[in-house]
Amino acid sequence: MKILLSIKPEFVEKIFSGEKKFEYRKRGMKKPKFSKVVVYSTMPVGKLIGEFEIERVLSGSPEEIWKKTSEFSGIKKVFFDSYYSNTDSAIALKIKNVIQYKKPKEPKTIFKNFKAPQSFSYVDI
Repeated sequence: MKILLSIKPEFVEKIFSGEKKFEYRKRGMKKPKFSKVVVYSTMPVGKLIGEFEIERVLSGSPEEIWKKTSEFSGIKKVFFDSYYSNTDSAIALKIKNVIQYKKPKEPKTIFKNFKAPQSFSYVDI
């Protein structure tokens, strides 16, 4: 089993280029059962692009998380602040061992009745 994450195409590119070494979430996965993540690039791409492992999960206030992760965030502070507005806690997944598929995969050929997860889902692939 792996975790399936929906990530915007602009951030997917930064993850696979190595510029973005943290993926941010508002909730959940503080202690994920599984450390392998399948990356679904949201529309207009709409494909499974590759995988990575979660080295560790950081949690704390948005201010604390930004201080620890900003150098390899792959995003601007203004976007980070907007994402975490109206919340007191932030989660950052430290990315390692990134593998990009040679050819992106069509999720509907792998998952019957595929729907992109709002946050994350567990998958068996």
